Amino acid sequence: MKLIIGNRTYSSWSLRGWLAAKQSLLPFETELRVMDTPEWISGAAKADMPSGKVPVLWDHGEPVWDSMAIILHLADKAGHDRFWPRDVPARQLAYAMCAEMHSGFAPLRAGCPMDLQQHFPGFRPTPEVMADVQRIESLWEQALGRFGSETGEPWLFGRFGAADIMFAPVCTRIDSYHLPVGDMARSYVARVLAHPWMVEWRDAAMAEDYDFTRYDVPGGVRRR
Repeated sequence: MKLIIGNRTYSSWSLRGWLAAKQSLLPFETELRVMDTPEWISGAAKADMPSGKVPVLWDHGEPVWDSMAIILHLADKAGHDRFWPRDVPARQLAYAMCAEMHSGFAPLRAGCPMDLQQHFPGFRPTPEVMADVQRIESLWEQALGRFGSETGEPWLFGRFGAADIMFAPVCTRIDSYHLPVGDMARSYVARVLAHPWMVEWRDAAMAEDYDFTRYDVPGGVRRR
């Protein structure tokens, strides 16, 4: 399998697709396409991207695009229990949370684009951004409170899975923009950011040196 991704620093959807591939434990290679280059803008770099967007997973000559579709495809290949909780009520909530994350939270996405190379200590979120954060925090509290503690493991539904993958970029946003959350959410964010795969991705992101201004937010401070 080959996974095509965009800039690790900024591409939240690429992060989701890559985490899903890691979670599958199946062998894959990663190919980076630098966004906003002349080749990207002209479309030449997107010839093997059916939607013109990253990520795309090529598997035996067939493409699967969109992070959620990649998760579903890899669950079919590697086993649904690797991605989804076994308990039916837990799986129902996991499905709903992932779908809501996939389709919603536009103010948070637009107001706090993922940026792993900088943080924004003076950032002031809009009421719309904070409404998204509070909704996400309530979802995390439901999952962690009802199901996360049942296995003694620290993830949303016990074992690391699809829901943690889908919300991983949100954790980077809460950290980068210093968005206010409660103790439970803050602890969960810290656990996600400390996950070995997240550390691997962030280390690679910090080594990137590509011109990219589409997501410029004032007040950024370079991380060390």
